[in-house]
Amino acid sequence: MTKNIFILAFLIFSISGKSQTLKLEEIMKGESFIGNQPTNGRWSLDGKKVYFEWNPTDDLGQNTYSWQKGAAKPVLVEPKEAVFSKLDFKRKPNSDLVYYTDKGGLYSYTISTKAVKKIIQQSAPVSNLELGTATGILFFEQNDNLFKYNAKEGTVLQITNFSKGTKKEKTPEKESFLKTQQKELFLFIRDKEAKKQWNVAKNKAVKSDFAKEYFYGKDNFFNLKANPNGNFATFSLIEQSDDKKEKMEVIITDDGYNQTPDTKEKVSTANLVKTKFGIYSVAKDTVYFVNFSTLSHIQDAPKYYENYDNLKSKPKEDKLIMAQPPVYNEDGTFGIVEIRSQDNKDRWLVSLNPENGTFKEIEHQHDDAWIAGPGIPSYSFDSGTLGFLADNETIYFQSEATGYSHLYTYNLKSGTKTQLTKGNWEVRDVQLSKDKKTFYLTTNTTHPGNRNFYKLAAVGGALEPILTKDGAHEVVVSPDEKSLLVRYSYKNIPWDFYIADNKKNTTLQQISSSTTASFKNYKWREPEVITFKAEDGTPINARLYTPNAETANKAAVIFVHGAGYLQNAHNYWSTYYREYMFHNLLTDLGYTVLDIDYRGSDGYGRDFRTGIYRFMGGKDLSDHLDGKKVLVEKYGIDANRVGIYGGSYGGFITLMGMLTTPGEFASGAALRSVTDWAHYNHGYTGNILNFPETDPEAYKKSSPIYYADNLKGNLVMLHGMVDDNVGYKDIVRLSQRFIELQKKNWSLASFPVESHGFKETYSWIDEYSRILNLFNATLLKK
Repeated sequence: MTKNIFILAFLIFSISGKSQTLKLEEIMKGESFIGNQPTNGRWSLDGKKVYFEWNPTDDLGQNTYSWQKGAAKPVLVEPKEAVFSKLDFKRKPNSDLVYYTDKGGLYSYTISTKAVKKIIQQSAPVSNLELGTATGILFFEQNDNLFKYNAKEGTVLQITNFSKGTKKEKTPEKESFLKTQQKELFLFIRDKEAKKQWNVAKNKAVKSDFAKEYFYGKDNFFNLKANPNGNFATFSLIEQSDDKKEKMEVIITDDGYNQTPDTKEKVSTANLVKTKFGIYSVAKDTVYFVNFSTLSHIQDAPKYYENYDNLKSKPKEDKLIMAQPPVYNEDGTFGIVEIRSQDNKDRWLVSLNPENGTFKEIEHQHDDAWIAGPGIPSYSFDSGTLGFLADNETIYFQSEATGYSHLYTYNLKSGTKTQLTKGNWEVRDVQLSKDKKTFYLTTNTTHPGNRNFYKLAAVGGALEPILTKDGAHEVVVSPDEKSLLVRYSYKNIPWDFYIADNKKNTTLQQISSSTTASFKNYKWREPEVITFKAEDGTPINARLYTPNAETANKAAVIFVHGAGYLQNAHNYWSTYYREYMFHNLLTDLGYTVLDIDYRGSDGYGRDFRTGIYRFMGGKDLSDHLDGKKVLVEKYGIDANRVGIYGGSYGGFITLMGMLTTPGEFASGAALRSVTDWAHYNHGYTGNILNFPETDPEAYKKSSPIYYADNLKGNLVMLHGMVDDNVGYKDIVRLSQRFIELQKKNWSLASFPVESHGFKETYSWIDEYSRILNLFNATLLKK
């Protein structure tokens, strides 16, 4: 070990003699070393200013800054203005009046005069503000009920009257002997009772203007929404599940006493719950529910059932679904509901008729694996891209029908469906112009690793390039749609804000500068994005860092990004910026580094995304083995001196590499790793591996803990003890397996105050010192 430490010290000394040096303790400071990058860009209501959050002084947190045309640099904003700039404003197109909620109160704001008017401020907060069809009509939620505000009349009307629980029937009062006697003896008492009953009957004959109270029982009440005319309100009831939450042990606490907070639900069929989609009719003062049992394919059994005899013969039944609140056109004549099956293999769009609680099916999407992709969330309780064009009868949405997420329209009157974008690339983000006639699209048209910005006419248009140079553009269009606020980055250039004109092939004017002098003193590499063929012929993209010939040591490190569905072999600044800097340091030391967008990664379409279905540690791992072959055959790497590391999903792949392909990697560092998928989160894992109760084979072959006996090579595991994503328990269970199997070539480093994403610089330094020591000790020739 002393010899290994000497080698490390020598290598660090050798690069410190150069004019540009990297020190682990510096780069692990992250943004404190790089410079804190600005976020959350937005325009002022009048379009004269832009706002964003920034921390150029490396303070304890971000502050709000603004910039306007002619300014030399951004300026710090006063707290009151900063808070106002972040509010969610509701505004009719081209209106001078906007509405918003703040701290539970309802307000209006006149843009031209900057006049603020408080409309409602009560003990119960106002939320979920929506504009009605008529000018000055607002709907909001308060105490789980809908209210209508009429600005012209200055009135507030309660629309619904929902209550949790059940109606408590009044128990008839038992009549006493004396009361019965009084009625028998005295005409006065009998006349008094008769008049009382007459008044009750009379009042019942006159309908009250107040909504009838509706009790919804023990279910959870969600997604209350009025239609734009205020004639109907929709809502969802979700049954309470008997879910058992995982608990986490917190040892380092303020008062010295351990804490055991709940963290998450484990993946299970127990988390599939019954839901109801309800409608309240204002005119009828009644509630009714929509029956979705006529949806196409709602009783189709998942394809993987064919692998299990007990599931093949299972009787057909409706899938459990979740319906989202309707998306309405401007005048409220159409309402579109997005529905997802809770096994996330089906997605429907339907046109709702709230008058009678019926619907017409518009679109059905199915995936034998799971529904997802840009504009189509992977979680069955979320909604995707969906809206109306200017004609109020054409909707737009995204679909992976061609294998890539593209933009479509559907005319509700003619039944015509049109595909607006085509090609082996994805529509990443969709914005609609104020007049609802033009789309602003973010795509990866020019390269999977770019984020380009285009205009597209909603009817019969072609893509008009606006921002297409390599890198990523996050764009916010100004209120008058003449200017763009752009957050841009490149491989070796961190995120900053820029201003541009909203025109074809525009240029960027930088308005923030986030990088520090220390960061600029080093010549950061532009890693080459290479493409190689996987064993099944699929093209795989990867970032490649190559050392100078004089320092090359024929050793290589493969980095595995986390999240699974995430992209890192791209042309813009990585969310793994510490790892990017660490890879530069490794390359200075003579290592070759490969960072692969393996199967399951984002940016490459449906088949690539679902390539890990029912077997995590299959194609995603073999892609890394194929990457290793490229390093050996093309870049002269010694096959016996390749290490692998990564965090979260990357830690999982590292474990699968060390345990299912023993000997392929000389060493591995697994950070915050999933070791047994049956213990991970419901929504994420259920998509990819189905459920442990119905697809146990998928879980067993995908979980490293079942392969612990195969460990060969040197393994370092690192895990935060207060990780509420991948629980510390995961790594403890695998450690116990290693102990029982008498494995010796492994170690575990625990970090008592760290969650899934490390926060403290000292933890980052300790973690990456161990990783660097591991690779230097196992991959370099002695």
